[in-house]
Amino acid sequence: MQLPILASAPLVSQHAAAFEDLFENRKQFRHFQNYLTGLMVLPNKSMANISRCIVDSADKTNLSRFMATELWSDQKVNDRRITYLNQQTKAVRKPKSDSVLIFDDTLCEHVGSLFQYVDRHYDHADDRYPLAHNPVTSHYVSGSVRFPVDLRLYRRYEELTQWEAFVFKHFPITDIPKNKKERQRLHKQVDETLLQDPDFLKLHNQFRTKIDLALELLHSAIAHRLRFDVLLFDGWYLSESLVKEATRRRKKWISLLKKNRNLETNSFQLKDSDGQPIVFEGAHVSVEDFVKRIPANAFKMVVVNDKIYWTFTLTVRIPSLGKVRLVISYQNEKLTDTFVVLVTSGLDWSAKRIIETYLLRWPIETFYQDGKEHLGFDEYLMRNAEAIGKHWCLVFVAYSFLHLDCLPSSLAKKHLPTKSIGQACREQARALIELLIVKSHEMMQNCRDAKSVFDFIFSKQLPQSTAGLVL
Repeated sequence: MQLPILASAPLVSQHAAAFEDLFENRKQFRHFQNYLTGLMVLPNKSMANISRCIVDSADKTNLSRFMATELWSDQKVNDRRITYLNQQTKAVRKPKSDSVLIFDDTLCEHVGSLFQYVDRHYDHADDRYPLAHNPVTSHYVSGSVRFPVDLRLYRRYEELTQWEAFVFKHFPITDIPKNKKERQRLHKQVDETLLQDPDFLKLHNQFRTKIDLALELLHSAIAHRLRFDVLLFDGWYLSESLVKEATRRRKKWISLLKKNRNLETNSFQLKDSDGQPIVFEGAHVSVEDFVKRIPANAFKMVVVNDKIYWTFTLTVRIPSLGKVRLVISYQNEKLTDTFVVLVTSGLDWSAKRIIETYLLRWPIETFYQDGKEHLGFDEYLMRNAEAIGKHWCLVFVAYSFLHLDCLPSSLAKKHLPTKSIGQACREQARALIELLIVKSHEMMQNCRDAKSVFDFIFSKQLPQSTAGLVL
C-alpha cells in the first residue's frame, strides 16, 4: 500500500492559487492539486494510482476526465507557470548577460504501440531504437534559477506522414526494407510520386525537424519575456537556420562541433612547435585532421569549477556557420584522452568563459533525470496525445513548485539551489505523513477504533472498501 493523501502537498497549497482562474470550477482545480501532489509524493505516478491514493476522490474516472477534457488548456497553464516563475525568482536571477536558454530532447520509452504518435527513435547512448515519444524541450538557467520552459513533441517523418501506408497504396508490390540505408534509397525512388497525392502532401507539410522545433521554442521563450543572452545546444542542433535566427535575435550561442565538420583553411593560420606556419592542402580541413596538426605546446591549462582542462583556442570560418571561435579541450596534460570541440559565436570570448558557459547546459540533463525519477515524466499510461501533453505540462508545474522551494533567499547568498528536487519531494511526503498521523489521532480521539480508522484511510487501496466513516 502507498501513502494515503488527505490534502494537497504544502508546496501545492502554497502556489496553486496562482492558477485557479484557469479552471472552469472548483472540482477541476482540486484535480489539478491532487495530480501535482501525486506526482510529488507517490512512487507510482500513474493516473489510476494517484486516484487510488486520494482519499476524498470518488473514482479514477474523475481524474481521467480531467486529463482528457478540453475545458482547461495546458498551454495557458504553462504560460501562467512561466509568468509566475518570472515573478517569484526575480530576486535570485543573474543578469541577462549571464543567463542562458538550452535546447535538448529526451526519450520517454514505452512497451506497446497503442500510445498515440509513439514510434521507434534512435537512442544515442545505447545505439538502439526503442519505442518511445521524443519531446524536445527548452530550459532556462540564470544562476540558481533553472526550470523547463516549453515542450514540442518530435514526430518522425515516416510516422507522421504514414509513409509505409502510402508506399503500399501507390506501389503495392514493393517490399519496404528494414535497413536504414535501403529505406533511404527507397525514399528517393518513391517520394516524388507520393508528393503528388494531396493527402500525403498535407501530412508532409506538417513535418517539423528538431531544428524547426528548437526555433519554435526560442520564439516561445522570447515571447514569455525570459531574459537571456546565450543559447546552448549540442551538435545535433547546430545548424545554419538556428545560428542565423540566434544572430537575428542578437543571441550568442555555444555548441559542440562534430569532428567531421570542415574548417575553411584560408580563414586561420596555425603554427608548428617551432613557430613556422603549417600548410593545409585544399580549401577545407576536417576538425579531426586539424586537431592532429596542433602542436602540444599550443595547449594551455584552464581551470573551470576546480577542474583542469588543456585547451587551444582559435577563430576560424566554417561553411554555413560563418566566423566562429573554437575551443579544443583535453582533460589531461599529455593530450591522450578524447578531445572535445566547442564552437561559439562569441569571437572575443576566452576558453575559460566558453567552457564555463557551456557547462550551464547540465541542468537540462538533471531535469530529465529528476523528471523521470521523481515526477513520472515518462510514466504516463494515457493513450491520447492531448492527455499526454497535459501530463507533461503538470510535471513541469510540479517541478517548478519544488524548484522554488530549493532556491536561496537572495542572489547574494548562493548561486546554486540549496537542495535537490528529490529532497524537496521527500519533504512534501513527510509533511503529508505527519498530517496523516495527526488526522488518525483525531479520529481515534473521537471514539473511532484503530481498525475503522485504518479501513477508512486505506479504503481505496483495500480489496473491499469500507464506507461510511467521515473525517
